Amino acid sequence: MILSAFLLCYAAIVFQRSTPAFSASLPGDIVDTGYAKYQGNRSFENTVAYLGIPYAEPPLGEQRFRAPIPLNTTRIEQEAGGQVVNAAQYPNFCVQGSIGEGDAGGAGTEDCLKVNIYAPYGAKSGDNLPILVYFHGGGYVFGNPANWPFDGWIHQSPNVVVVSVYYRLDSFGFLNIPEFQDSASGDFNAGFLDQIQALRWIQANIASFGGNPAQVTINGQSAGGGSVELHLVAKNDQNLFSGAIGQSVYRPPTPLPAQQQPLFAFYAEAAGCGDGSVTEQLACLRTASISALARAQDAAAENAELAYNTFHPVVDGTIITDYPSKLILAGQFAKVPLIVGSTSNETVIGGPNITAALKTAYPQLTPTDLEEFVQEYPLSEFDSTSQQLQVATGESSVICPREIMGGAFADLTKAWTYRYNQPNPTQGTSAVEHAAENWMMFNGINTGFNGSGVFTPMTPVEKAFAAELIGYWLSFVRSGNPNTFKLDRSPVWPEYFTTGAVNDLKQRIVLQQDPDNSTTVSGNFQEMEPVVESGRCAFVASKAQDEQN
Repeated sequence: MILSAFLLCYAAIVFQRSTPAFSASLPGDIVDTGYAKYQGNRSFENTVAYLGIPYAEPPLGEQRFRAPIPLNTTRIEQEAGGQVVNAAQYPNFCVQGSIGEGDAGGAGTEDCLKVNIYAPYGAKSGDNLPILVYFHGGGYVFGNPANWPFDGWIHQSPNVVVVSVYYRLDSFGFLNIPEFQDSASGDFNAGFLDQIQALRWIQANIASFGGNPAQVTINGQSAGGGSVELHLVAKNDQNLFSGAIGQSVYRPPTPLPAQQQPLFAFYAEAAGCGDGSVTEQLACLRTASISALARAQDAAAENAELAYNTFHPVVDGTIITDYPSKLILAGQFAKVPLIVGSTSNETVIGGPNITAALKTAYPQLTPTDLEEFVQEYPLSEFDSTSQQLQVATGESSVICPREIMGGAFADLTKAWTYRYNQPNPTQGTSAVEHAAENWMMFNGINTGFNGSGVFTPMTPVEKAFAAELIGYWLSFVRSGNPNTFKLDRSPVWPEYFTTGAVNDLKQRIVLQQDPDNSTTVSGNFQEMEPVVESGRCAFVASKAQDEQN
């Protein structure tokens, strides 16, 4: 009897939702965009996750390797047929490449241009809540936004909206050849153009979810941080964001399209499309199966004979006009407030020694460059050869954006820098390695093969530290300053300066949990940027032309 009454009541609600008169009083877990109503997942009493909301047309068939097409809202409206669309489950993620640990990529779908939106329960148009837009990491090769959920962030601070973006990866997102100068053949940096299209969709539609399109902070870690850097220097005729957070900003080569030609030739051959002209090869690749392309891109990544064996963003001459660090050092970037930092002991480059590792990672480095690296990182300054290798490769690949970007932004706008110093407790090491902060910020996540991830329980001390991190991040989203709405126990995060009084120079915060395992006392503290580190990163910055980053 009770169940029957509930079903009748629910049926009445669904019927009413399809009528315009009801739109002004929708339940707090349903949003009306004007072209469709979406019902999200109420993950906490004050939090709703709207999952898999499309922001562009599916990039299928002839649209493979092309710029995204803006969402056809008329199509979405017609497909909804006046019914509420279920947005309570994570969508299938974008086609994955191998993470390089003996796995095979290929899971996922091409119909993946979607966003996950996390909002306070009952958020509505006119609330004008500030927005965080998150671009996931994974080397531009892999990554599933479901592994970085933001429900807990909204639960802690129900006064923001968070948007997490799916974008095309590996060859599906970053196949780049000179022929793409003619857009009839394809488009450079399709995966990055996906991100731009997502930001445009946010401008047009986020108000329906309670967000303020005039107050958008972009954020990402690793390749997501690299994406943030690219947005900061991209030539774009729209103001799509007003703040930026770069975590362990990934600095691979951003090659010229011509330098990707051997990669394309190998990839086309491996996919069974090696015959004929480039036009014929592209036509073949557009009809090839995902499995064939996944095997081909994985094979390329394993081919040490290719100087450039991975699909990454390139200098296209139109949107990305030069190597990102060069543009930043020249002051050619969006003048917005910035948070930027890295972990204490990270790198994403391996090899038997400094010169071999750096030459593999950055093919344009000359013998003179490599000898200068050896001189800049003498073994006498390190505890071991492994530490020497980690620092020498880590500073070029993910650490020195803290100094390069922090210094440039501090001179022209505002910047805050950090050193993250808490190990991932599941890795069994005291080193604070790449992505250690993700474990803390996202419910104890460790990502795996083909979009998978494993969440492990967090202790009360870890949860307390995670709350501090989220507090700083969302304070910056809300006010452009990490201190305005930080937790009371958290210390002031000093602004980064390159000139001024001695005590103001190059201060940063060290982010770590309380060493005495307190849940009420912060372990974070301020430190001066080491002079030797500043000098090494100035050296790394001088190599931006040859590292192509």
